[in-house]
Amino acid sequence: MSNALLIRNRNYRLLFSAGALTNLGDGMIVLALPWLASLMTRDPVAIAAVAAATRLPWLLFSVPAGVVVDRADRRKLMARADLMRAAMTAAILLLALSPHPPGAVWLLAGLAFLLGSAEVLRDNAAQTILPLIVDKDDLEAANGQLWSAEQLTGQFLGPPLAGILIALGIALPFGLNIVSLSLAAGMVWLITLRPVPPKDQNFVKALREGIAFMRSDRLLLRLAIVLGIANFIAMATITMQVLLAQEVLGLTSAQYGLVLSIQALGAIAGSLFAPVLVRRLGVHPCLYLSVGGWAVGYGVVGLSNSGWVMGGALFMVLFAAMLWNVITVSWRQRRIPSELLGRVNSIYRFFGWGSMPLGALAGGAVVSLLEPGIARDLALRAPFLLASVACVLLLIYAIFRLRLD
Repeated sequence: MSNALLIRNRNYRLLFSAGALTNLGDGMIVLALPWLASLMTRDPVAIAAVAAATRLPWLLFSVPAGVVVDRADRRKLMARADLMRAAMTAAILLLALSPHPPGAVWLLAGLAFLLGSAEVLRDNAAQTILPLIVDKDDLEAANGQLWSAEQLTGQFLGPPLAGILIALGIALPFGLNIVSLSLAAGMVWLITLRPVPPKDQNFVKALREGIAFMRSDRLLLRLAIVLGIANFIAMATITMQVLLAQEVLGLTSAQYGLVLSIQALGAIAGSLFAPVLVRRLGVHPCLYLSVGGWAVGYGVVGLSNSGWVMGGALFMVLFAAMLWNVITVSWRQRRIPSELLGRVNSIYRFFGWGSMPLGALAGGAVVSLLEPGIARDLALRAPFLLASVACVLLLIYAIFRLRLD
């Protein structure tokens, strides 16, 4: 049935293809952006700031973005956001080609912030447009395929490709990302949807309606908070991952790209097998399995002494993350009324994703605070070990407080 969905549904096929292209570019940026930052400075706080800048817009703009999504043509909004991202990537490309004077890393952080701002609009629109394109019975299959394609192109193909391109020239992955974003914008533009009457509702009133729905649904709010804590933890580790790979494990850009590809295999497997696991084990055991997988995976990364061990542990973390995503995203798309989906989804992601820039800064801060008192390699391992402990506590909370109805 899931394979037939791509064949029989033209709009979904266009959305799927556009998502695969944009995520290929995003996968290259995942490696290329921090690598470019590490060429400008070895300061962990500055490198963390670049990562935080890409996620800060989720904290600042996700709530108003939801109102924009519910009041606009979501198809056109996605296409225009991709073109905006292509323009910001072009600016980063020019920076990569220029000499790097002191302070250049902060200019990179500013461009990363603008890139992330366009992503807020694009991602909110993409997640809320899906119920308009596929039937409710197809949501798990569609979400699973979209997550699989995202991980296949964004993590399995993108990072090793970026590693090869970086060896040839640091600007090359940014150039290829510009091409992928431009092609994706064209594909989204070709999607045809039923005409929707323009909404002339007052912006503040529309926002209040979304907030009121979120406040009235305690379970939805709890899920958002758990996701926010999980993403805070994830970003605290991700921002220091490149330094752990370079300085402790001695990996080259190509080897680190391979580690990220192993990680992506876990995400692909999680996306594909999530529906099967949910049917066999049930929703709640799968949710708890997700959080437990994060705890084990982060702990192993913190203790690893080779790229292979690091890759295997990250495989587990991403498998668990995709299992969580397929379950909770499909649940939200059914639970939230279509006319409120953009607003409520954006508020949910404010809690769930707004914590990410804070987590990124926290990762750099932990290393900087610990390094004077302990060896640098131990300081770089600390965010992962602390993340493991935090996920154990999160699992205990989830078992007692998260019961999806």
